[in-house]
Amino acid sequence: MGVRDMLSNYLYKRAEKRGWVQDAYNQSIRFGGVFSNDENILSSSDVYELLQDISNQIALADIIVEDSKGNEIENHKALTTLRNPNNYLTGFEFIKLMANSYLLNGEVYPVLDGDQIHLASNVYTELDERLVEHFKIGGTEIPPYMIRHIKNIGSNHLKGVGILDIGKDTLNGVMSAEKVLTDKYSKGGLLAFMLKLDAHINPQNAAQSKFIKAILDQLEGIDDSRTIKMIPLGKGYSIETLKSPIEDEKILAYLNVYKKDLGKFLGVNVETYTALLKSDLEKGMMYLHNKAVKHIMKNFGEHLTILFLGKNSDKKIKFKINILDFVPYSTKTNIGYNIVRTGITSPDNVADMLGFPKQNTPETQAIYISNDLSKIGEKQATDDSLKGGDENSKEKGNEGL
Repeated sequence: MGVRDMLSNYLYKRAEKRGWVQDAYNQSIRFGGVFSNDENILSSSDVYELLQDISNQIALADIIVEDSKGNEIENHKALTTLRNPNNYLTGFEFIKLMANSYLLNGEVYPVLDGDQIHLASNVYTELDERLVEHFKIGGTEIPPYMIRHIKNIGSNHLKGVGILDIGKDTLNGVMSAEKVLTDKYSKGGLLAFMLKLDAHINPQNAAQSKFIKAILDQLEGIDDSRTIKMIPLGKGYSIETLKSPIEDEKILAYLNVYKKDLGKFLGVNVETYTALLKSDLEKGMMYLHNKAVKHIMKNFGEHLTILFLGKNSDKKIKFKINILDFVPYSTKTNIGYNIVRTGITSPDNVADMLGFPKQNTPETQAIYISNDLSKIGEKQATDDSLKGGDENSKEKGNEGL
């Protein structure tokens, strides 16, 4: 090993020991970027919040099985599996994971194995000459009746599109900008100094090395904004403050523009959604439901129907959301008072809406109108029923005619 190599290794080790190499790589424009994937994308708080809002609304929906006439079938085997999908996920966790994977990757693969359902990863798909889709996991082919390929359809019938695909450039830019700011302030605002010497640095000069080490130790000891360091310097030595190449205002201005664009890849205008949440939470959730949630639940329901019941079944699996969940409690109360004149919790539909237990009797299950408590659909709107008063008053009223 030559003298030049020995000197280079020595200087590199000293720089590495002091963290210069790590800092240079972390803070340089060339090496400071990050590439988004389904693991680190959730570190962006705005993306995480929007994904949570969408997937939570889907996971909170009731999953039902309907017959051909639209009647709900209780205790169906498919519902039992979906409520207890496997040994490591609850029903809520399974649907939430399926929704998040669908939004991030644009596709998800539920696999039905007996009385358990799983979400497969690393699935390879291809179409044969008869346009039948085949699925392989680790080289093992999965029978088509056991697996479904749920896609967020773009322009390709074989592959769905998720935010990691269609928003790739924006995501990478936003996450890199966030990382630059986070790294800067997690390291004390990148406070840095340059020690300038008129003479060449000579590792063999013990006095010089000792003096430089003492100065650097003093600078590294500045760990508090209230700390004051007095560093006497000899002739030929000077210290200059290094200006950070990171301009906060420009990065924040970039984030203010492009972070909002990420919502568009999920089908939501973030500005509209945020404004609605501030003024009316229920309207905001209804906006999210119509823009991003409704069509996902439709897609999930169709695929789960085929997976559990087969293509020719006259039954359907559906995701059902009670729209009244988006209505304020005060409005629900007003609705209840408008439905009945007295006994607001007597009809079962009103009791359920307000959070009271149902009575489950024929009378409470009927829907009444407020004027005479007659069942809707059974009111006889005849000429006689439209006249007021009793029989005596009607006779007296007709005497002079």
